[in-house]
Amino acid sequence: MKVYVIDNGGQWTHREWRVIRDLGVESAVIPNTTPSQKLKDADGVVLSGGAPSIVNELGKLGVISEYVRDLTIPILGICVGAQFIALSLGGRVGPGKVPEYGKTEVHVTLKDGILSGIPDSITVWESHNDEIKDLPPELILQASSANCRIQAFRHSKRPVFGLQFHPEVNDTEKGTEIFANFLSVCRGGP
Repeated sequence: MKVYVIDNGGQWTHREWRVIRDLGVESAVIPNTTPSQKLKDADGVVLSGGAPSIVNELGKLGVISEYVRDLTIPILGICVGAQFIALSLGGRVGPGKVPEYGKTEVHVTLKDGILSGIPDSITVWESHNDEIKDLPPELILQASSANCRIQAFRHSKRPVFGLQFHPEVNDTEKGTEIFANFLSVCRGGP
């Protein structure tokens, strides 16, 4: 099995790669300018965090719109990656009322897909200025926090997931389990 981590310039991109590798899956960090046709050997793709503001720096996200549009394999968007998934499917992204940095408590309301088996409440690590304001109809809300209504979502028909928080950071509770759940989906699991 192979999962690519798409480098959007985030500070923890290599940490995402390492968590996947430590879970026993072949992984590589590749530039976000890599055409989607070159990802055909992948079983899944992680869209890393990146630009401090997707609103002002959308051009730094390369060709990741191709991945959301063309790939049928599982996709996990983290932070800016999640914002881009929502935006590309017709959602709305904008500056957060409260930019979040550091620890935040997230409340999980829908425990399936990559959030299967995750407790009702977890402490996570945040690092974002912008946030998803509105989800398009095909994306289903899975978790929220006091300052950010959309902390996690999944697609209603495709294996596409998004997290505003950073599961790859050691201080995020159940982060490794969330990655393991994503890898299970990549293997064809629930």
